[in-house]
Amino acid sequence: MLDGLPDLLGAADDWSDFRELHPLVSQARRAHPHWRMGRTGLLHDALLPAILEQKVTGQEAFTGYRRLVRGFGCRAPGPDDGPPLWCPPTPEAVATIPSWEWLRLPVDPARSRAAVTAARSAAALQRGLSSGSEVLDRRLRSLPGVGVWTSAETRARALGDPDAVSFGDFHVAKDVGWALTGRPVDDAAMEELLEPWRGHRRRVTVLLALAGGRRPRRGPRMAPRHHLPR
Repeated sequence: MLDGLPDLLGAADDWSDFRELHPLVSQARRAHPHWRMGRTGLLHDALLPAILEQKVTGQEAFTGYRRLVRGFGCRAPGPDDGPPLWCPPTPEAVATIPSWEWLRLPVDPARSRAAVTAARSAAALQRGLSSGSEVLDRRLRSLPGVGVWTSAETRARALGDPDAVSFGDFHVAKDVGWALTGRPVDDAAMEELLEPWRGHRRRVTVLLALAGGRRPRRGPRMAPRHHLPR
């Protein structure tokens, strides 16, 4: 873990061929000159929360992941009187969680099946981490329940891939369109808008968010859903 600390902090993040091309991107770069994309090198620890974030609100995703870590992970090494830090569950632990425990988190059957399948393939996926983002993308999307969005989120966290765009996200395309054109757009239009930055497309989406380029959000928030009787 100590050997991987420089990568975690973004020491290997390469900006050498990055072009700003838009005033808002330039503004974000000046306002956040030290921001870097880090890489954890831990495939399963990146894939599991990405699966739990599929097609639910952030509140639901973070609640489910917190309960999963507290219920099936372990306390992080350190003094007993230290901060209450927790390690995520191992692939072996995730693969043996029964269906009713997933529902109590609450995680619906579609996501729990994907999580269990991914856990059973974790060792092979971790070995393929050195194959590069393109190969890893194909391997991830060969798993049932893992699509373009989940693969992009996983590769961004585990590999620090600056081009892993989260197509299919509820907010990203709308926010990118608002920042660059003044109106929300869909995934197809976002792909066209980001094409000049190919190789750094995720980097641009994050820079636009850092610059405050999010569209206004109005209306009540969606209430959390439950998968068990009240």
